[in-house]
Amino acid sequence: MSIFGIVSTLFTIYRFLIFGYILLSWFPGGRDSPIAAFLARLVEPYLSIFRSFIPPLGMIDISPIVALLALWLIENGVFFILQLILGAL
Repeated sequence: MSIFGIVSTLFTIYRFLIFGYILLSWFPGGRDSPIAAFLARLVEPYLSIFRSFIPPLGMIDISPIVALLALWLIENGVFFILQLILGAL
């Protein structure tokens, strides 16, 4: 597996962790489980960055959508930098 494959896999795993954490909020008591506590430790530091400047719209929190978009942009930036570094070798 190439470095691009490894980086892509890591970003995909983190994206799925965010989706799982978001889905748990839709179920009553979903955030009280041990799995949710584990996901919160991994995902909440990243999501809190966006929650600090994007207020919820009523009952809807759009900050995870913006966080996922930013993660996609970060992933593309990492790939661009890797292409610059590895392409020069």
